[in-house]
Amino acid sequence: MPVIGWTLATLLISAAGGLTLSLFDVPAGILMGGALAVSVAAIAGFRTSVPNRLRDGLFILVGLTMGASVASDTLGLVAQWPITLAALALELVVIVLVCGLVLIKLFKLDKGTAYLSSFPGHLSFIIGIASAGVGDPRQIIVIQVLRVMILTLCVPIGAIFLPVGNYDVGMTAEPMELTTLGMVAAGCIFTGWVFSRLRIPAGYVLGSMAFATAMKLTGNFEGSLPPLLVDITFIGMGALIGSRFAGISRAELARATVGGLLTTAITIGIVTLVAYGLTYIVDMPFGQLWLGLSPGGLESMGALAIALGYDTAFIAAHHVARLMMLTLAIPTVALLVRKT
Repeated sequence: MPVIGWTLATLLISAAGGLTLSLFDVPAGILMGGALAVSVAAIAGFRTSVPNRLRDGLFILVGLTMGASVASDTLGLVAQWPITLAALALELVVIVLVCGLVLIKLFKLDKGTAYLSSFPGHLSFIIGIASAGVGDPRQIIVIQVLRVMILTLCVPIGAIFLPVGNYDVGMTAEPMELTTLGMVAAGCIFTGWVFSRLRIPAGYVLGSMAFATAMKLTGNFEGSLPPLLVDITFIGMGALIGSRFAGISRAELARATVGGLLTTAITIGIVTLVAYGLTYIVDMPFGQLWLGLSPGGLESMGALAIALGYDTAFIAAHHVARLMMLTLAIPTVALLVRKT
């Protein structure tokens, strides 16, 4: 079968897995289901394929999607919570340092693999960095995907024990104009290409996100992305994530699984301690702080915030701030690791 045939088969497996998991209302089900399905197929010996050109296109779509998710009033919201945002920044540093050292000392991973496996979030961005030659992509993906899957289960379960708040707010976004989408997409492609030519790690992702974010914050990228485009992006990324498992040995898989479980437990513990400590400093419910500082996805955290009656603006601002911090921190750490 030619490469295009294997590629189409890989995408179909990802789509089937994603659609199946989404039927159970799992947050980010299309992404995680696709990644799981293709991972199982790859480990079973199926020849998965995601060509480099398609990978770069997916990275551009990821950056576009991330930029589109930034609220236009993010900068104003960020200025309202300096103490909790400072705690968030400190929390991220502690998580990466502690989890990275654990993976280096106990599991003997190299620094690139250990620290990229420790970042709580930006899975697609981290995959882009790893694909550029920093660390072992397969180990990183096993640990990160396992982290996301555990958090997908743990956060909603943990939310059952959170007290209900009394903040009532709703927000909907109208679909954006196709001309606006086309203009921003063209800018994302060009900026991603420039970043890549400058040899910036994960240049297509970072460049695309930088352009989309700039357009969003300046009021030139209003509205929501077409759901079909977002689903296509997730299906493609699920295929890319899963294809990284091709050729992985059982020993590699077992080691990464144990590392993923341990680092996820450490991450949840640190988030819980920081959120609890903040309740003595700021006048906010523990549940709201926990959801704002949790490394779960913005969509699932926002949905839980609405269901529990918490301030969704607070939740959204902190998750966007976390992604912005990680956007700067991940390539910086990758560059430092490369030089050592």
